[in-house]
Amino acid sequence: MGTELRVAVASLIRRWRHQGLPGHEALIAESEALAGLRRAPATRPLWRRPPQLLTATLDDALGQGLTIIHRFADAVGLHRRHLGLTVTADTVINACLADRPALLGMTVLQFDSEPDLVRIRREIPAGTRMVCGGPLFTADPALADRCGIELVAADVGAFLEYLLVNREALDADV
Repeated sequence: MGTELRVAVASLIRRWRHQGLPGHEALIAESEALAGLRRAPATRPLWRRPPQLLTATLDDALGQGLTIIHRFADAVGLHRRHLGLTVTADTVINACLADRPALLGMTVLQFDSEPDLVRIRREIPAGTRMVCGGPLFTADPALADRCGIELVAADVGAFLEYLLVNREALDADV
């Protein structure tokens, strides 16, 4: 499924690895080009039924990284719902219990968010994979393991690579 789209995403990832991520405007343009390819009549989707991605921040009032993640999640055809910025752990947990998403994406900036991350992992459905980003994970690389986070995405390329590598499992999870 989705050979053309998969090749296009893999090509972006390779280019970004070698040349670095482009600036914000170029990333927006690349997400729009990818979305155009996905919507083309001859292009097959990556998934039989697109997995759902819920996103939120616990401690980030700007959400700049999530803005780019949202653009590319939409471009590759994920069903996405943004819970908001600086939401509570209860909001995240309740949404995950209600929607049972394949993915929970969060930006984390503050060290004092660790207890909430541990609680979220413990209380959301076991099949929901946590994909997080933010500078906190660079400052404390062991945080992801302590919190049960499946992926720390350093950038949108890492997020897209995770989607491609786990495409079949995510397809089966929905």
